Amino acid sequence: MRRRLFIVFLVPLAAVLLLLGGAYGWAASRSVQQSFYTQQIGDIGTFVTSARQALLSGSAEVLDGELRRYHELYGTQVVVVDRSGRPWSPQQADTELWDQATADKVQLALSGRRSDLPEPVLLPWQFSEQSLVEPIFDGGDVIGAVIMSASVDAPRAEIVRQWILLGIVSVLAIGFGLLVVVRLAGWVLRPVRRVDEAMEAIERGDMEARIADDTGPPELHRMILLFNRMAEEIERVVSRQQEFALNASHELRNPLSALLLRVESLATGLDRSWTPEVEATREEGRRMTRILDTLLAFARGADPAPSRDPIDLVALAERRVAAWRDAAAANGVDLALHVDGAGPDGRVLSATDETIAESALDAVIDNAVKFSPSGTRIDVTASRADDRCELDVRDHGPGLPEEELAHAADRYWRSDRTRTVPGSGLGLAIATDLLATVDARVRLEAPEGGGLRVVLELPAAGER
Repeated sequence: MRRRLFIVFLVPLAAVLLLLGGAYGWAASRSVQQSFYTQQIGDIGTFVTSARQALLSGSAEVLDGELRRYHELYGTQVVVVDRSGRPWSPQQADTELWDQATADKVQLALSGRRSDLPEPVLLPWQFSEQSLVEPIFDGGDVIGAVIMSASVDAPRAEIVRQWILLGIVSVLAIGFGLLVVVRLAGWVLRPVRRVDEAMEAIERGDMEARIADDTGPPELHRMILLFNRMAEEIERVVSRQQEFALNASHELRNPLSALLLRVESLATGLDRSWTPEVEATREEGRRMTRILDTLLAFARGADPAPSRDPIDLVALAERRVAAWRDAAAANGVDLALHVDGAGPDGRVLSATDETIAESALDAVIDNAVKFSPSGTRIDVTASRADDRCELDVRDHGPGLPEEELAHAADRYWRSDRTRTVPGSGLGLAIATDLLATVDARVRLEAPEGGGLRVVLELPAAGER
């Protein structure tokens, strides 16, 4: 925005200065030249009067003295020619007179016509020396001419001086304009910059970031006031969310701990055939404890970074398939696990967070079990290809048409065909959000034969 302000203010200023400076430069150059030629015309008029008297009297002594003193004083050469066009004074007989242009002017003057004054020029180096020629009349007859060749060094230097002065004034004006624009831009953009800084502070978790009301022009005060109100509302909402998460995680830990204690008590009275079920229940309890710990850390603002330790997706998928098998069987659905592209040790290693991967896979399997008709099968596949690992959940339910696949991961989105099925529309959205924190993503496909394929793409770990 600062650059745009510079363009908006400085470009018109430069254009105005260029226009006014050009007009002033042209006027100054013309004024100096007109003043120079006016002086020359006045001087040559005086010499015409003296030369007429000298020509009529036949004596050149007085005129030669005047011409010599004038040349010594001003450096201007004045030559008087007779009717034949030759220097009339013996002292000027050896003078190198003029170029062809001056000779033409002499011939024009001896014919009784005055030559036109040179046209004014704009640039100093275009102002060159040009001779003025004035005829000498006696009555109606031309008896000679006066040729004046004046140096233009002085008027040319004056034009240069005027141009330098103009350049200095223009530079000062642009510098002053730049200073004004910088101060004005700083004054206008200061509240915008402070809004940006406050937004960054809020993004970093500093919910108390605010902006002073007296910042910037009055027109932006309302924006600052609304921002501060918005920040206060965000702080209240986030505070309530943190309180709810803290309360929920704390209150859930107590019944979970009590439930695990009851499991331990029940396990003491069961024979060894129940050991796998008891251990599975313990593992689910431990997993819930890890989830609550993570929720509690987020609520406290600790914002723990997800782990990127290598985990075996085959083992993870086996645990989650085993945990969901009873729920799937209750709906008449079979769960099958497949492995593709595993290493020599039969593992598929991914550098990701185990809790996040488990939670995302749970959300996807939950959706598949919920929408799969009785008597069908859900295939869960752990695979690796190149630098990516995949957890593939493929069901044979109603599936989704191509135009609805792009919305399936939106929060609270439900297909019109499955609104009667209980659910909140959050499963795929939660899986998508969880995987985004570990550089992973969810891909949805409509496979041949119907149903839906949900692929969790995870980063691979180490060498295969």
